[in-house]
Amino acid sequence: MSRTKSGATFTAFAPLREPLYRMLWIATVASNVGTWMQDVGAAWLMTTLAPSPAMVAMVRTASSFPMFLLALPAGALADVMDRRLLLIVTQSWMLAAAGALGLLTLLGVTTPWSLLALTFLLGLGTALNAPAWQAIIPELVGREQVANAVSLNSISINLARSVGPAIGGLVIAAAGAGWTFVLNAVSFCGVILVLYRWRRPRHESVLPAERVWSAIRAGLRYVRHVPAVRAVLVRSGTFVLFGSALWALLPSLARFELGYGPAGYGILLGFFGIGAVIGAAAMPRWRANIPINRFVRLAVALFVLSLLLLAWAHGPGVAELLLLIAGAAWLTLLSTFNSCLQSLVPAWVRGRALAVSILVFFGGMALGSAIWGYVAALLSLKAALVTAAIGGMVTAVFTRRYRLQSGEELDLTPSVHWPAPQAMPEPEPEQGPVVITVEYRIDPATWQDFARAMLHVRRIRRRDGAMNWALLRDVSEAGHYTEIFVVESWLEHLRQHERVTMADRAVLEQARAFHVDAVPPRVSHYIVEQRAVKK
Repeated sequence: MSRTKSGATFTAFAPLREPLYRMLWIATVASNVGTWMQDVGAAWLMTTLAPSPAMVAMVRTASSFPMFLLALPAGALADVMDRRLLLIVTQSWMLAAAGALGLLTLLGVTTPWSLLALTFLLGLGTALNAPAWQAIIPELVGREQVANAVSLNSISINLARSVGPAIGGLVIAAAGAGWTFVLNAVSFCGVILVLYRWRRPRHESVLPAERVWSAIRAGLRYVRHVPAVRAVLVRSGTFVLFGSALWALLPSLARFELGYGPAGYGILLGFFGIGAVIGAAAMPRWRANIPINRFVRLAVALFVLSLLLLAWAHGPGVAELLLLIAGAAWLTLLSTFNSCLQSLVPAWVRGRALAVSILVFFGGMALGSAIWGYVAALLSLKAALVTAAIGGMVTAVFTRRYRLQSGEELDLTPSVHWPAPQAMPEPEPEQGPVVITVEYRIDPATWQDFARAMLHVRRIRRRDGAMNWALLRDVSEAGHYTEIFVVESWLEHLRQHERVTMADRAVLEQARAFHVDAVPPRVSHYIVEQRAVKK
């Protein structure tokens, strides 16, 4: 068992010591088993209703596209609503959609398009559920265990993946695809019960809740101005665009190239799930001994090599072995991307940042699944797999300059050090724009170092709400500089005060250390006067 320098245990199972997380994790395993049974049932049913690689791939697109469509609003809702209530609603929605698909299939009236439509509706619930689900992890286990909890969540998904597809294949063979949908509907009940019993503490703010649209813009602005977050998105998005070929083409590969039935297809997915569980359990130890960027490069290389060799996997057990390796690589990559992102963003914007990550991931899954399905239809399954593998290798080389950061050393708790501005009279909340100036007097000999320090201040201001930012030099007085930034409203500026973290405070104090006057830097607030002027 490995430990960090601070003594934290490197094990994916440590978060299970928290009773609430443990109950929710057990319920989630059952729900994920149902989800994988549903995935097998939907893909296999489509091979019967419309046996075309393009139509089979569209099942994956129908389940992934809602994530692309609703990720940003879902992330905003996760940050402005009670996450517990939102999760109960979305879990209930998915129960209803899966139940409806099960009923129609048992009655024998499901068509290719009704299958896609109900899969899409189920995907809508998943899309609204995902950001809030990921955002509650630090609430359940504490920030120091986020990486372990992310790994454990991945273990739950892949434990389910290792048995769910096999069970789904057996259920299809014994009773038909409709029962996989019914059992999936039942599997949501345990999660709903645990969420209902959770007494989530309220986190009150003196400011009114953000509106959804302004919350979306705030989240996008945050992601835009944090290079470390952008690096995670680039690396994950380019990987999944090509990695999605595995999910899009595996049902057709199993049925038409390997000659497997539904049980054999389920076993293939089971090997992928077993590999993922192995990868998740071993990942903390690997991450402790291998630098994060080298670790990601190795995992990408293993995945694309497995994808390439699958094109020629016809011997006994070859496809199963390759999927075992691919599962370990896939899981470790996605867990690494997710835990990096979780560690880089504070609580106020966590849901939105995760939503952007989900948008990138499922947008890549939806687009990639459609692309590789049509490439297979136009050329062949082998050509599509080889092309996707080569593309994954090439993009991995070209995205190396986007270096990942773990963010574990950042203190993202609110600093609450920025005093509320004094205004007489108090402006209306939506009044603005607001112009804020901060005057510094520095030693002219240090102006270059000061300017470099202020670049980090600029990133904080823009990330937390400033529409514009500039550093002005007074040409009539050496060493006199004025920082100026513009915020769209008085309320948004007040939110800036709440968004500053302890890590930000260290950056701001480093810049302020250049100020040499005995009096602190003068801060002024100006607001656009909107009242009519009488003649």
